[in-house]
Amino acid sequence: MRPHISMITLGVGDIADATAFYERLGFKRSSQSQEAVTFMQAGAVVLGLFGRDALKDDAKADGIWTGNGGTAIAMNCADEAQVDAMMAQAEAAGAHILKPAEKVFWGGYSGYFADPDGHAWEVAHNPFWPLDETGRVELPA
Repeated sequence: MRPHISMITLGVGDIADATAFYERLGFKRSSQSQEAVTFMQAGAVVLGLFGRDALKDDAKADGIWTGNGGTAIAMNCADEAQVDAMMAQAEAAGAHILKPAEKVFWGGYSGYFADPDGHAWEVAHNPFWPLDETGRVELPA
């Protein structure tokens, strides 16, 4: 089997509040969502929102999950203007801006925000990674 990512699940403090935040960002809740879990299409992957304690219990990860593990989720954009627009939308939706968007040492443009549960998101334009018509990154071979 070829390795791939089909879903990213975030452990959240309040599913309804987290769902409302991500809906303000523009994600759409799937009809497959339930009271205890929200599913949202996020391009080629599914974004899941599940209670933090329930996720920790389900994964049997009590001994290793003491924070977010240094993980950042990234949203790549076609240009710098889209990065700025997404950062503004995130802030208006209730995100905490960790790093305003700026030109970065590797030749791109990016900023970071945290959702209300502290999950870090990078919003970036990488001129070396073209996006296809669906917004999916096309890595060079």
